[in-house]
Amino acid sequence: MKKQLVLIGGGHAHMVTLANLATITEQGHDVTVIGPSEFHYYSGMGPGMLAGTYRPEDIRFATRHVVEKQGGTFLQGKAATIDPEQKMVTLENGHTVPYDVLSCNAGSHVPKPAIEGDIADIFTVKPIERLMEAKDRLVDHFSRHAPDVVIVGGGPSSAEVAGNVWQLATTTGGHMPRITVCAGSAFMSGFPASIGRRIASTLGRRGITIREGVYVKSVSRDTITLDNGEALPADFIFLALGVTPSAIFADSNIATGPDGGLRVNHFLQSTQHPSIFGGGDCIYFQDQPLDKVGVYAVRQNPVLFHNILAQLNGGELMPFDPGGDYLLIFNLGGASGVLKKRWLEFGGRPAFIIKDYIDRKFMKEFQAIE
Repeated sequence: MKKQLVLIGGGHAHMVTLANLATITEQGHDVTVIGPSEFHYYSGMGPGMLAGTYRPEDIRFATRHVVEKQGGTFLQGKAATIDPEQKMVTLENGHTVPYDVLSCNAGSHVPKPAIEGDIADIFTVKPIERLMEAKDRLVDHFSRHAPDVVIVGGGPSSAEVAGNVWQLATTTGGHMPRITVCAGSAFMSGFPASIGRRIASTLGRRGITIREGVYVKSVSRDTITLDNGEALPADFIFLALGVTPSAIFADSNIATGPDGGLRVNHFLQSTQHPSIFGGGDCIYFQDQPLDKVGVYAVRQNPVLFHNILAQLNGGELMPFDPGGDYLLIFNLGGASGVLKKRWLEFGGRPAFIIKDYIDRKFMKEFQAIE
């Protein structure tokens, strides 16, 4: 029987499904994919795009093209709410899309503090595509003066952005910025201390300042005010305050986890509505809360595709196993990185080369679908 499949988002967790949409349409089902852009940008290569290591076309998938060439419909827009009783998705523009099976890879966003004044030079680290605009703004600053660049947040995104801003300044030949990371209580606190020390050492050798033990109280166009009353000059600001799942589920009164992500069972299926599935940063896996890292979305790919097909055709669902330890590699700019896998840990150029190889291979695999 013909059914309506709707996918919200074309991110990592939907890659296998997008690659195999023809399998679904050839079975007589209709497929609609909703996304804010015709392209999906790979976040793992975003800092490298900021630095100029990668071009925008190197790190993006042509979502609309892939969907339409396989007989699906692509709707450019943002899903605002889901009505699980009527089985209807409503977009921000008011357009409604019915579904029989819905899969959500709605991603996450970086929360913003209250900002006073002009926000032209204040950027969150997501969405990734805006990093190209940030790059152009930074290059303009470097051509005119030595700007104060402040990065708010103490996690991996802050570390990678700091290192890649340094690379961008170095390669453009303009004025070198003064780069400060406002890390909150501690820099890289969610990772082994040895990793934090390696990253801090690399950034420190480049003159990048890491401030610990202070929090940002307020953000304005040219000043960061800390909770101790200190005011830091800031010509350019990146906000990297962690990520929060899409608000679409809470706004739709659908069961969520404590982080606001869609609460799913071991089939990646809503614990409340069996016709809704999800993966990536937008879900809360109730069996074992997962870190917001891309590796889990990649691991969810085949399970999500299998379960979408099974739900459409009345088949048996497959459980998702998060797996064990995963590879961590951070791109710190300047062809340098830090790698950790179980007991193995090292930094420098070899770490970057490995990350670059893995990322390019991943991109080529899915860009080949285009």
